[in-house]
Amino acid sequence: MNNSHPEEFILLGFSDRPWLELPLFAILLITYPMAMVGNIAIILVSRLDAHLHSPMYFFLTNLSFLDMCYTTSIVPQMLFNLGTARKTISYLGCAAQLYFFHIMGGTECLILAIMSFDRYVAICKPLHYTLIMNPRVCTLLVSTVWLTGITYAVSEATATLQLPLCGLNKLDHLVCEIPVLIKAACGEKAANELMLSVVCIFMLAVPLCLILASYACIGHAIFKIKSSEGRRKAFGTCSSHLIVVFLFYGPAISMYLQPPSSISRDQPKFMALFYGVVTPALNPFIYTLRNKDVKGALVNLVRGIFTSK
Repeated sequence: MNNSHPEEFILLGFSDRPWLELPLFAILLITYPMAMVGNIAIILVSRLDAHLHSPMYFFLTNLSFLDMCYTTSIVPQMLFNLGTARKTISYLGCAAQLYFFHIMGGTECLILAIMSFDRYVAICKPLHYTLIMNPRVCTLLVSTVWLTGITYAVSEATATLQLPLCGLNKLDHLVCEIPVLIKAACGEKAANELMLSVVCIFMLAVPLCLILASYACIGHAIFKIKSSEGRRKAFGTCSSHLIVVFLFYGPAISMYLQPPSSISRDQPKFMALFYGVVTPALNPFIYTLRNKDVKGALVNLVRGIFTSK
């Protein structure tokens, strides 16, 4: 291990505002189990209910699994640091968190774009939907998304970990995140900032543009539907996904598409809480509350459990 790297990091978090720590601890203690239960429920109903064996729910299952891993990569460490006076994480623990957090985040950026493409094909090319979105294509798309997310995270996190820290072991954050580590590094880091910006344009800006283009076409197609019931159903299917897109992409873009040196002190903390905790907890409720198929499948699952008992 490079001697410029400390054995452990002190995650300062909100230590300058201790009155925030107990409410945050309580919120995380509630939202984390909610996120896990909600996403597990969506995975179960998508796999057990034959009516939900379609590309849309195949992608939704992957999104739920991503959200579970995403929030698990940071929340247990947050709870430990908020609940104790010892606010440290080992160097290896920080590196592991860096890799897992960004693998899940990068993959989620792309899976949301794939889901918008699925909705585009379903609404704009309904007669060719089963031909285009066949199981082989869906599996290939998801595999490509995971491989791309892993490649992004491994390359970017490895480059960040090579930066010298000159013995500094204090990070003004709740978790180990690439922009915060770049900001804390000493020496020349302009190349890392440029690399992060370029990679994030491809991981954030390009998928978001594709999503917006898909929904522009979808909106045009919806207005052509003569039946008000058909328009309402199409809009209801797409609106859930759009809400999730803006909840995830908004904070991520404000955090990653600007130079780390220009990031304000508290911005990384609140952004990490939002896209790492709030969004994974809300996603299952957004999809279930606005989707009759998922609600019906959940009711049937619960009814089946109690009937068997």
